[in-house]
Amino acid sequence: MIAIVDYGVGNLFSLKSSFAAIGAEVFVTSSEQEIRDADKIVLPGVGAFEDAAKKLRECGLDKVIKEEVAEGKLLLGICLGMQLLFEKSYEYGEHEGLGLLKGVIRPISEVAPPELKIPHMGWNALQFTREHPLFRRTKEGDCVYFVHSYHAADCDESKVAFVEYGGDITAAAAKKNVMGCQFHPEKSANVGLDILRSFCELKEGDLC
Repeated sequence: MIAIVDYGVGNLFSLKSSFAAIGAEVFVTSSEQEIRDADKIVLPGVGAFEDAAKKLRECGLDKVIKEEVAEGKLLLGICLGMQLLFEKSYEYGEHEGLGLLKGVIRPISEVAPPELKIPHMGWNALQFTREHPLFRRTKEGDCVYFVHSYHAADCDESKVAFVEYGGDITAAAAKKNVMGCQFHPEKSANVGLDILRSFCELKEGDLC
């Protein structure tokens, strides 16, 4: 079973529906015990980094997630959920993340020229820096759907994929059992469903 973490800032219905469409057993929960009992964890998120990090801390789920990851449980962060995996964010100040991946969250405006719209919204083609089993069904140039104004920077250690938006924007990152997608797989049609399907099939021994 896969636990989708409900901490008040996720697009939970469409994500749960996408997992259900591929036959995965998932449940949405804010229960510490249910998260610990799950086989895998998905951390969704939309909105502001500071608010999301605060809500995770207030309900104690930041500690639960870090402890479960330390035990080897697979974790997938999506959109803001991916950003929370990193050390800190500079979205309207400086805010601490979960620190599960090295790197920081910075404005896309530092990379993209002023003529490009922010937020970065819509479909963009993935380019891969290395192979990863989360993308075993995904080809170079496959398009996925983004909605974000901030991106992961200084994260070469974990970067798996990027897109071009006036510069390189991190699209996916992974290190061992921690993975993240800046884009929304649940809004990315069959390409996104294939990524979720691959996550469902992953085992700890598949990762490095």
